[in-house]
Amino acid sequence: MPESTSPFDQHRYQVRLDWGTEGLARLAPADVVVVVDVLRFSSTVTDAAARGESVPLDERAHAVSLNGAAVAQAAEANGAIVMLGCLRNASAAAAAILAEQQRRGVRTSVSILAAGERAGAGEPLRFAVEDHLGAGAIVDALGALGVDHTSPDAAAAAEAFRGLRGAVRHLLTASGSGQELIDRGLREEVLSAATVDAASFVPVLRGGVFSAG
Repeated sequence: MPESTSPFDQHRYQVRLDWGTEGLARLAPADVVVVVDVLRFSSTVTDAAARGESVPLDERAHAVSLNGAAVAQAAEANGAIVMLGCLRNASAAAAAILAEQQRRGVRTSVSILAAGERAGAGEPLRFAVEDHLGAGAIVDALGALGVDHTSPDAAAAAEAFRGLRGAVRHLLTASGSGQELIDRGLREEVLSAATVDAASFVPVLRGGVFSAG
């Protein structure tokens, strides 16, 4: 592990959490990066993986996910294993991370990047409650598997998920991102994204293409 250059890089912890491409740059390099863009990139690509489909990280993907796709692309360029996580596959994502650690035979560092929202390219990153809950669900699932050396940021997200798990459907439909999608006639998609552990597939980025890990 390289010597820390910032008190904000969370290098002391195995499981880290930050937001967007700025957060990826802020964190110490990690072996695994999990991108969490609950509404809607992570959720829809997870379902595509379950159908046996591959999803290229191309211009269309960047148009759908202004933040999540950019984080995934940057993380792959840094040499990390890149996965997509969400509420739907939180436990599966945790299991995939543990399997990677077992394959390596050494403690594997994990950066969970909540995508957040932007109004447009170059606009400030906005906190997104759905991504906070999705990231927290993955941290919580990792803890249940014994991968629990978490940064304060990751621990706070996990506690938020545990405390609010029973209200996830309401929180997603009431959130700004959820309301935006509902106004576009996508209420069922929001409700689907709010279903915890409904999917057992984890999209993994290989050569610019997401497919089932």
